[in-house]
Amino acid sequence: MLAALVSRLGQMVLVMFGISVVAFLIFFATPGADPSARIAGRNASQETLAQVRHDFGLDRPLPVQYALMMERLFISRDLTSFVNRGQKVVPTVLEAIPVTLSLVLGAAVLWVLGGLTVGVVAGATRGTWLDRTLMILSLIGVSIPVFWLGEVANLVTQSRWHDTWLFSWVPPLGYIAFTEDPWGWFKALIIPWFTLATLYIGLYGRVLRASMIETMQEDFIRTARAKGIGERRVLLSHGLRTSLVAFVTMFGLDFGALVGGGALLTEVVFGLQGVGKLTYGALQTLDLPMILATVIYASFFVVMANFIVDVAFVFIDPRVRDAH
Repeated sequence: MLAALVSRLGQMVLVMFGISVVAFLIFFATPGADPSARIAGRNASQETLAQVRHDFGLDRPLPVQYALMMERLFISRDLTSFVNRGQKVVPTVLEAIPVTLSLVLGAAVLWVLGGLTVGVVAGATRGTWLDRTLMILSLIGVSIPVFWLGEVANLVTQSRWHDTWLFSWVPPLGYIAFTEDPWGWFKALIIPWFTLATLYIGLYGRVLRASMIETMQEDFIRTARAKGIGERRVLLSHGLRTSLVAFVTMFGLDFGALVGGGALLTEVVFGLQGVGKLTYGALQTLDLPMILATVIYASFFVVMANFIVDVAFVFIDPRVRDAH
């Protein structure tokens, strides 16, 4: 077991190294793309371009450029933006991380609880009116675009009904740090949480229902019933636990992607200055150091989420535990 974890950690390090190399080559070594021209601006003289290349180490061999970039990104942390002169990349990303983490963590709690409830209830009542109703609602949730739902929520809570008792507590759009005002933090994020979670509740509920129905037809379920085990215990202890494999796999991928910047639309709609919005702004201005930093940050969370999923499988699925 320990050897498997160490091996997996080693693979994570190699993956992160590979991603950093690929990202660097794409943004800094693509034929025809000259980062120094981006820094110096339009109509810059050759002398200015040469000076910029020297200042940023862009006139040195690619391996040296990569090493210098990683050193400035992870060790000295003094890598600056190409667009906003003097703005350090790492502190800017670190400033955006709590916003995105707050958004995604809260939404994840809602969609996990909602997805589990929908999936288990629909799977246990297969073919009934309750099952059909839950599946229709899930399909509606999956089909509604996040940005549209967010705009509707803003229209209702920030404009038309904001002065009523129902939504007068809703603060203006933006982020309030948890350390400054925990209650204000909660109020500012509760609607973005539900907006982001709506899609995933429907998606996870449908996936879990399908897994539950398939699992409940397995031989070990019939054996458990034959032993006289109660239906609720069969459903939750045997059926649900086995069905969680697909659920947990999806959660790891989706959570990592959202924390890495996939919650962009939700951040934009609700005025949250998170990593997704930061990445989008960097792509618009081709701010290469900022793009590189956010890409490596996103890849770290995706890789870490997959590692946690692998560890969770050991406790969820006995077959995986026995294999290790």
